[in-house]
Amino acid sequence: MSDYLVIVESPAKAKTIERYLGKNYTVKASMGHVRDLPRSQMGVDAENDFEPKYITIRGKGDVLKELRKAAKKAKKIYLAADPDREGEAIAWHLAHALKVDDTSECRVVFNEITKDAIKKSFEEPRKIDMDLVDAQQARRILDRLVGYNISPLLWKKVRRGLSAGRVQSVAVKLILDREKEIKNFTPEEYWSIESTFLKEKDSFKGQFYGEKGKKVKLSNEDEVNEVLKTIKGKQFTIDKVNKRERRRNPALPFTTSSLQQDAARKLNFRAKKTMVIAQQLYEGIDLGKKAGGITGLITYMRTDSTRISNTAIEEATSYIKDTFGDEYLGKKEKKKQPSGAQDAHEAVRPTSAMRHPEQLKTKLDKDQLRLYTLIYERFLASQMAPAVMDTVTAHLLNNGVEFRASGSRVKFPGFMKVYVEGTDDKKKEKETFLPELEEGTTVEAKDIIPNQHFTQPPPRYTEARLVGTMEKLGIGRPSTYAPTIDTIQRRGYVAMEQRRFHPTEIGEIVTDILQEYFPEIIDADFTANMESSLDDVEAGKSKWVQVMHDFYGDFSKRLEKAEEEMAEIEIKDEPAGIDCEKCGHPMVYKMGRFGKFLACSNFPECRNTKPILKKVGVKCPTCKEGNVVERRSKKRRIFYGCDRYPKCDFVSWDKPVKKPCPTCNSFLVEKRTKKESKLLCPSCKYEEQIEDKDEN
Repeated sequence: MSDYLVIVESPAKAKTIERYLGKNYTVKASMGHVRDLPRSQMGVDAENDFEPKYITIRGKGDVLKELRKAAKKAKKIYLAADPDREGEAIAWHLAHALKVDDTSECRVVFNEITKDAIKKSFEEPRKIDMDLVDAQQARRILDRLVGYNISPLLWKKVRRGLSAGRVQSVAVKLILDREKEIKNFTPEEYWSIESTFLKEKDSFKGQFYGEKGKKVKLSNEDEVNEVLKTIKGKQFTIDKVNKRERRRNPALPFTTSSLQQDAARKLNFRAKKTMVIAQQLYEGIDLGKKAGGITGLITYMRTDSTRISNTAIEEATSYIKDTFGDEYLGKKEKKKQPSGAQDAHEAVRPTSAMRHPEQLKTKLDKDQLRLYTLIYERFLASQMAPAVMDTVTAHLLNNGVEFRASGSRVKFPGFMKVYVEGTDDKKKEKETFLPELEEGTTVEAKDIIPNQHFTQPPPRYTEARLVGTMEKLGIGRPSTYAPTIDTIQRRGYVAMEQRRFHPTEIGEIVTDILQEYFPEIIDADFTANMESSLDDVEAGKSKWVQVMHDFYGDFSKRLEKAEEEMAEIEIKDEPAGIDCEKCGHPMVYKMGRFGKFLACSNFPECRNTKPILKKVGVKCPTCKEGNVVERRSKKRRIFYGCDRYPKCDFVSWDKPVKKPCPTCNSFLVEKRTKKESKLLCPSCKYEEQIEDKDEN
């Protein structure tokens, strides 16, 4: 019989912790929550201060039976769920299920699964924090009131299977509003003038700035021609050369949001994938007996704090000093927390700065290593010195017309030796060379080229952009970003195309209904204020029941009005203008989970369905008869094929273009990566760079 029983969420975590604690401890896993609101009914008594009805989750009976059996044999029970609201609630539910006094010191928390952190946490057990429990309970009940009241209404008035939720509905509205911005966008014309300047054997580029010392915007070709007429000859005088030193500071260590964003930008990871792998790294990886066995490699990954412990800072300082030298050490100064951060525990960081990714190559799979490397490098860089850039700007004059040329170089790399933050902007900072230029000397303009441009609409949301926007607006919390994004896709409210979100027709319909009858549910400010109210409950400043009353008063009135006034919306099938090749009946457009598709009107007698094929404007390179169309794989990945399939089996992951290969006359395809975009020939490997615009 063990003296102590410790209960955590997952078996992986249980194995690691049991090894650290020794033979007097038995560690078992609850497999997450053991009690919850019933799925088959509301489970909340709105007439009795929102009293929740908790039941044992289906399938958890055997788990609870095993835990109760172990609890009877133990002298002391410790509840060691994750260090957040959800974990506190799991501990509270376990205390009730196992008849543990929740006012006793039964709760232990740790931010990292390392031997020292685990042992320290068991030296400092505490009571269950009921403010944290109430905050989680308030969120759960609030979401139940919204979901279980509005969703049946949508089933009745629109279509079964629909749902509404506080955070998910706002996320869909953000995507829908962006789509409207794009559709309503009117491009504006503007021009630039560029020149290549020669100085002896050197050349450099400069751009038109203005006239007579004032910046001038060029709106049309006539204005450009006026500037070109003003320029006399090809000689430009260097009027001024500005040299300065610029310092660039490292990014702060990862929060949940910034981790998801950078993993999307740099690793092409979806938010859900990032969190799954981060959970594995947190719970522990078997490094072998010599390296300590199963070890947690990163700190807890659900956090909005950028705070770092003194121990971690000291370890990083030692590593940086030994590896790079004293000049690479950052100054010890207090970093400002992001606005609204709860700061419950540390940033996401490696549990040891001495555990370099190179040492783990044989212990981690490919994706685990890539994410660990990202977290490791970001943390290490955050403790390093700023980068120092030398920048030069030259002012070049010809008859009052001013061009400017800029150059920069890295004087001291600092943190950039380890890591540079990712960005959605594809224009990356590069070193640009300017020859030594002296004021009063002249250079020659080799060519002066005007270029026409048009302003671009705002880009559609990628996962990284959406997570960043939700965080900025205060919508949701670190634990909600990934499941929210997953939910709105599973419900078919948005679709992902080329890693960008597009709203579906059903998403528009549901959002319009919510806008009319429940405007607060899709209002970003209302949702952010509700998150603040939940934070106040966690901090002990408010009572959760009062928060529920404040919300439910207006909500229940809107619900009654919607039930009385909302008309049924029939999503009619549109005739497609073609007949079913199987039974001869007309085909129609139907609305599905991922948007519209073609189906036979003779359903259910005939179940023929087909995707709506989008032509790309290119004839099939194989059969020369069909057209190349956009298709989707089973995993929803876009590829290209012939519309005469299966008669023609042409397929390509890359989009074919009209332009033939200048070398072999075969077809070319667009190849787009994070770093560049180019045209490639699959036959002879010819390639050429193309201008890469941020696609909508």
